[in-house]
Amino acid sequence: MASSAQDLGPVLDKDGVRLTVDDAIATVTLTNPAKRNAQSPALWRALTEAGRLLPGSVRVVVLRGEGKSFSAGLDRQAFTPEGFDGEPSFIDLARGDDATLDATIAEYQEAFTWWRRSDIVSVAAVQGHAIGAGFQLALACDLRVVADDVQFAMRETSLGLVPDLTGTHPLVGLVGYARALEICATGRFVTAEEAVNTGLANLAVPADELDAAVRDLAGALLAAPRDAVIETKALLRGAQDRTYEEQRVAERAAQGRRLRDLAGLGE
Repeated sequence: MASSAQDLGPVLDKDGVRLTVDDAIATVTLTNPAKRNAQSPALWRALTEAGRLLPGSVRVVVLRGEGKSFSAGLDRQAFTPEGFDGEPSFIDLARGDDATLDATIAEYQEAFTWWRRSDIVSVAAVQGHAIGAGFQLALACDLRVVADDVQFAMRETSLGLVPDLTGTHPLVGLVGYARALEICATGRFVTAEEAVNTGLANLAVPADELDAAVRDLAGALLAAPRDAVIETKALLRGAQDRTYEEQRVAERAAQGRRLRDLAGLGE
């Protein structure tokens, strides 16, 4: 996002993924606009590598896509007999044993899991199409700011598949079971207005204001002390799996840690 990040040069730039770092803000950019940032196993491995390469100074990670679309989803070449160069085709994977198939999908999922780490806040800046794997990549982030031309769609079910890149859990958490089922089973588009109204997106802005809105949000996220944000994020993420009383206990423990740290009494 920031020009200085470009001046410093990318930390990673391969297979349709570029990672730049500007002090506390990292930007991960999908860099194949000619194919609407269609995804492949190589791109997923690059995303996983980007997560591993984040310096400890990073507090906010922005995910964006070059061009008119955030990501049109899985590259359809995956479903052809030849697949991608140097990769087993999905047809070959389907013919393999269950353990190999499960391990392969688990490896793909790693590209989608690190965005919710407690030590960072991730923000997806989404414009145009975010379909299938593109939708799930946006869902992998903590927050979503969308352009007013955004079109989310979960097309896997319409193709006889299921969403398997970690998108189902956050989708249900954001919009509820009934709406999540309807979105997935019909494969319909979700527009910016609906995304904001249902909690799928935090904010919608005109397309030409998307970068500025994300910069403003990143700045606001950096205003609070890092440790307090980390503790708060952990509290909120765990809330849905705790009872009310368990959450009360977790709040007390977290606040105790913060008070001891502020008093210089931390471990």
